[in-house]
Amino acid sequence: MKRTLILAALVVALFVLSLAAGKAWVAPADWFGTDPVGRIVLELRLPRAVLGLLLGASLGLSGAVLQGFLRNPLADPAVLGVSSTAALGAVAAILAGAGATGGFVAAMAGAMGAMALLAALAWRAAGAVTLVLAGTVLASLAGALTALLIALAPNPYAIAEVIDWLTGALTDRGWPDVARAAPAMLVGGALLLATRRALDALALGEEAARSLGVSLARTQGLVIAGAGLVVGAGVAATGVIGFVGLIVPHLLRPLVGARPGALLLPSALGGAALLLAADSLCRLAPGAGEVRLGIVTALIGAPFFLALLWRGAGREWR
Repeated sequence: MKRTLILAALVVALFVLSLAAGKAWVAPADWFGTDPVGRIVLELRLPRAVLGLLLGASLGLSGAVLQGFLRNPLADPAVLGVSSTAALGAVAAILAGAGATGGFVAAMAGAMGAMALLAALAWRAAGAVTLVLAGTVLASLAGALTALLIALAPNPYAIAEVIDWLTGALTDRGWPDVARAAPAMLVGGALLLATRRALDALALGEEAARSLGVSLARTQGLVIAGAGLVVGAGVAATGVIGFVGLIVPHLLRPLVGARPGALLLPSALGGAALLLAADSLCRLAPGAGEVRLGIVTALIGAPFFLALLWRGAGREWR
């Protein structure tokens, strides 16, 4: 409980920093004024911070749930191709002129489809490495199909918009983006949190989980629906932002223990803290523009992923 409260306090501090930080710093006393500075905070920085908090919490939580459900320490929406498949659905909807709502629906459908495929494979895979390789193939296929759609698109302005969006960022996100993404993220997060007891039981094995009264079909449905909602909504709102769900559970597991259920809430708080901190770094980077958030998380996450592979984490839960 103490560590959870510390994480919550860190999230609050980074949320405040997110409102103040930027090319021009804004003091808290000016946040709620009627001058242009106050309007910038309320209409640009505040929704951006709220969306970053929700997205980070969703990615951290989904990573912890996937690692527990698949019993694979390398599981993560981006690593397993869920984010790429959601992006494929969103890009197809955008290029087809389906609008923001169509993009959200298509992204969530793509994420749920990828989750269903991986969940079905999880029960037949010979080991964790097989599942990671399947996710890598899925991510590559989704990426290739996305590139094909972009190459065949007739509208150059739509192509430029899609390419810029795919790098992942919270730049220029406003309250309409929060209104579209928040319900799906909150509902999906609640579904994922509902798997806490089942994940603890699954850590003992499938037969032990069944003997404890856990319905594996129900748990699989909750994971597919929950991860599909949070990842699909996040990708549709901000583009692909990877590795948060991979990094956070590994950083927190030594602090809160290896029990999957106990890791869920701390991972949500840790994901929110990591994404808020990374977004603040994007705005504070030197130069006229902002570094894309997806680039920052990839620069942090890719070496972390390689370090896990180097230590043999892929054989840990075989």
